[in-house]
Amino acid sequence: MEKKIIPVVVYAESTPNPASMKFVANHMLIAEGATAQYLSATESLKAPLPAKLFQFPFVKGVFISANYITVTKSDIVSWDDITLELRELLRDYLSKGLPVINELPTKEVATDSSFQTTTSVFTEHAAPQTDAETKIIEVLEQYVRPAVEQDGGLITFESFVDGIVTVQLKGSCSGCPSSTITLKAGIEALLKRMVPDVKEVVAMAL
Repeated sequence: MEKKIIPVVVYAESTPNPASMKFVANHMLIAEGATAQYLSATESLKAPLPAKLFQFPFVKGVFISANYITVTKSDIVSWDDITLELRELLRDYLSKGLPVINELPTKEVATDSSFQTTTSVFTEHAAPQTDAETKIIEVLEQYVRPAVEQDGGLITFESFVDGIVTVQLKGSCSGCPSSTITLKAGIEALLKRMVPDVKEVVAMAL
């Protein structure tokens, strides 16, 4: 029996990162609050749609959250040449009701009610060990996450040691030329103001 064709609209949005484009669908693609990032074809073996995107030689990364997919490309092509092709591929794939990913990555994450090693839902922040780390995550979730998701990215908490907050940049935030300014002028200043023990914010190298 053929799968029912679902009316799907997909449109492209530019991001602050010239290497990344955000493709937005008119329905949810992944469990609410969850995200998934793939940086190679090997990583996407359990993710049918990202695996399909990695068949293009210019695709360097795929990030999925809510109702959008952020694709990061290499410099061998321009967005003018590939945006329409990618948009149509995504629209056709999603309209057939095919699976986006088969299972979410697992890691120790912070959830609304507990901290445990589990499938990544709600956030992908490392589980906090202190009150200060809990406050840092709260600030990131409340003030930072909505803004960076609007730009097709995500910033997650990794560690807090000797006053230094280490975060991981995903999606369009990863490799973005303006990410350093965002970290220092935006996130670092915010965390210093709201969490007195914070002295610096740095990005984790992938």
